[in-house]
Parts: sequence; C-alpha cells; structure tokens
Amino acid sequence: MMTNLFSVFDPSTSINNLTMNWLSTLMGMMLIQSSFWLIPSRHMMMWNNLSTKLHQEFKTLLNNKNINKGSTFMLISLMLMIMFNNTLGLFPYIFTSTSHMTMTMSLALPLWMSFMIFGWINNTQHMLAHLVPQGTPPLLMPFMVCIETVSNMIRPGTLAVRLAANMIAGHLLLTLLGNTGPYLSNLLLMILLMTQILLLLLESAVAIIQSYVFAVLSTLYSSEVN
Repeated sequence: MMTNLFSVFDPSTSINNLTMNWLSTLMGMMLIQSSFWLIPSRHMMMWNNLSTKLHQEFKTLLNNKNINKGSTFMLISLMLMIMFNNTLGLFPYIFTSTSHMTMTMSLALPLWMSFMIFGWINNTQHMLAHLVPQGTPPLLMPFMVCIETVSNMIRPGTLAVRLAANMIAGHLLLTLLGNTGPYLSNLLLMILLMTQILLLLLESAVAIIQSYVFAVLSTLYSSEVN
C-alpha cells in the first residue's frame, strides 16, 4: 500500500534485505557489448562525435593547465552516466536512482570537496582573493566574505537538490496524471494519453539538460580553484 505520494520512488525490490534497484545504475555497462568498441558502426561514430563535442565544450570552461590531465573526460563520463540514469528512469518499472539525494549527493559532495581541498592547498591566495569580488568597498568586505563563504558551502547541496528535484517533479506529475486514467471517459482518456506523451518528451529533454547542467556547473566550480 502506498503510504505517501513519494513512496513510488522508494526502492522496493530486495533479495535478502539487499535492494536490487540500485543495480540499474550500472546497467549501461551490461548493455553495451564489447564488439561495440571494436567494430566501426554508426553508434560508435555517434559516440565519438558526442565525446568530441563535449570535450570542446568543457575545454573552453577549464584553464589550460587542466586540459592535458584528462579532466574533460572525467566530466564527460559523469555527464553520460547521469544522462543514462535519467533516461533509464523514464521506462516503466525501472528505478530512477538520480531521483534520490543519496545518489546525487554522492556525486556532488566528493567533486566539490576535491575541488576545495585542491584549491586551498595549492592556490591559497587565489581562494582567499575569490572571497572578495573585485571592486567591493572596504566597508562591505566582511559581509561579502560571509556571503561568498555561505554560497560556496551550499554548492554541493544545490547541485544534488537541482538534479533530484527535477527528476522527481516530472515523474510525480506523470504518476498523478496516470492515476486519474481509470476514472475518465474515452474522450478525456485520449486527451490524457496525448498529455502523457508530451510530458514524456519533455522529461526526455529534461533528463539530458539536467545531466549537462550538472557537468557544466562542476566544470565551472573546478575552474575557480585555479
């Protein structure tokens, strides 16, 4: 029995008290065959073109020091993993792992923490100067330091909440509209189906956009510590 509206997002399938729903996060590696990487095909060309475009996009946001260290490919992998899990959750009876703060915070917090540790150890003066924007009056400098510190501390939370909230909102709307189907007439049911299809297309776009936003914001945060 559904205890509340958000219980549809809870993991329910378990074997020996081990939730199996989280395995859907790694389903992508099981679906991609090994021959995909060896035999040239249209899918391989599409994958290479996508990786190249994303590499060029992230390279413009990073400093020249980080380009040759593979930072862009780490962010590309992060974006593709989030995008895969977002789109996978649109299929029926598949658990959406990115709609949980456990998953999104596990991605955002280590990234932000590693950026902060690297920045404060290697570029301490730059990090201190970044707390006071250029042109700030001396009287407002203590307040700006407090504001910049708070805004910096909540960055992993905003990354995690943004991704999880966008995934929950669309799925929740689809669930609410779907529950009203048995009580509608044939005409209203056809309108409901068309609305569901349009919302599904919107959710497909949101799944791609949110993964891109997560990766771009992570790139911007990493570029600030250099």
